[in-house]
Amino acid sequence: MALTQDEIAARCIDIIAKSKAIPVESVTLASTFDSLAIDSLDKINISFEVEEAFDIEIPDDALGSLKTVGDVVTGVEKILAAAPAAE
Repeated sequence: MALTQDEIAARCIDIIAKSKAIPVESVTLASTFDSLAIDSLDKINISFEVEEAFDIEIPDDALGSLKTVGDVVTGVEKILAAAPAAE
């Protein structure tokens, strides 16, 4: 069953908020990693969490281009859309 954009966004926001121990409502799709004090190590840890949550693999070279929470959501959507449907 395919996830909606809202479901993907909610999961990603939840993962990011938990990783930084900040309230979920303080994280939006427009939030930048800089504004959330997310450094490169945090980004790697978040990517592992996201990979596990969605059962996907985020290419290492894609991590560098992620600047906002919305970028993460868009990236997950693209990976899920490209993945063969699991039976």
